[in-house]
Amino acid sequence: MDAYRIIGEGRPGRWLVTCDHASNRVPDWVAGGDLGIGPADMGRHIAYDVGAAGLACALGEGLDSPVVLSDFSRLVIDPNRGEDDPTLVMKLYDGTIIPANRHIDAGGVEARLDRLYRPYHAALARLAARRPDVVIVAIHSFTPCLKGRAPRPWHVGVLHSHLDGRLSHTLISVLRAEPDLCVGDNEPYSGHLPGDAIDRHALRHGRQNTLVEVRNDLIATPAAQAAWGARLAPLLTRALALAGG
Repeated sequence: MDAYRIIGEGRPGRWLVTCDHASNRVPDWVAGGDLGIGPADMGRHIAYDVGAAGLACALGEGLDSPVVLSDFSRLVIDPNRGEDDPTLVMKLYDGTIIPANRHIDAGGVEARLDRLYRPYHAALARLAARRPDVVIVAIHSFTPCLKGRAPRPWHVGVLHSHLDGRLSHTLISVLRAEPDLCVGDNEPYSGHLPGDAIDRHALRHGRQNTLVEVRNDLIATPAAQAAWGARLAPLLTRALALAGG
């Protein structure tokens, strides 16, 4: 099966909407399609970004721009990590041991790179290069609370690198002007990770970019995903104009 899906490839907008953690699918050739953890764990944030795929698709419609989505679980291999990142294939995540990953060898990792990770990045690179003024917006979601940690208050977080925060800083200001939103600045994570998807496809090419994290309980249904997509599209457009895009 394909490592990715592309929605609206022919759309004329300058944006490229990406969703690195769109799916919790485990291909049959990976441990027989079963990583050794139960359905409840495969249905939560450790396996994929809950609600992010639907939000990305809705946002692509609102921006009239293409969307590229991974089609494999981040627990199989994480496309938002560099190939040499020690967390590329997770063995333990938020308290859950991943049995199929515990004893994976270099050959097993290479197979996942060749069949899933690299094809996804090749598709992303091709779409990003389709015009010189492409702007990448990466869509992710985050869980309201990690095990043993404090609840996360933000509705939405904007992540950015110190190497290029042009669009993200402006987007944070635009979002904070919305009276009902609690907006995180590089929350709930830092926005710079060498080798990640933004680093690879935006920062190294000088492309405008931002990464948007929405709390996953807010986008748990198709209706909520559509509503957030419709809301974020004009805010992103306004932020890009204000940022001199």
